Amino acid sequence: MSGSVPMTREGYNRLKAEVAHLEGVLMPEITEKLAAAREEGDLKENAEYHAQRENQGLLQAKINELKSKIARADIVDVSQLPKDEVVFGCKVTVKDLTYQDEEEFTLVGVGDDDLDAGKILVTSPIGQGLLGKKVGQTAEISVPAGIQKFEVVKIEHPE
Repeated sequence: MSGSVPMTREGYNRLKAEVAHLEGVLMPEITEKLAAAREEGDLKENAEYHAQRENQGLLQAKINELKSKIARADIVDVSQLPKDEVVFGCKVTVKDLTYQDEEEFTLVGVGDDDLDAGKILVTSPIGQGLLGKKVGQTAEISVPAGIQKFEVVKIEHPE
């Protein structure tokens, strides 16, 4: 996994806080449970011990992934980006040309994504397909189901 990871300062801070919580709160809890399970005797048949070892491994993998994103963070100042095209941080209203309905997406970085709120990663296929488009232009985006076509209806930028 190489390359920069675009994100806002807020998203960066959120990731740092999550890593601190995982390392400072959750990992010590798992370590305590692991020690308690180890004291129960034979480790070969100790299901609690093996479950906690697995939890520890999964948590460490998540910490490593978040630290990797933090290390590759590219903090974006959205106030310096063009206002007449789809860019990082903007809210774009598009018309799905297949179903003729409108959708809104806000292009965000790691740590700010929330699919339920319409906040999609700028690095996602849809985000990449919309980048640089202006009102009235059509984006053809390759998705697992085929090609999806969106017409850019409106672009809004945060103040």
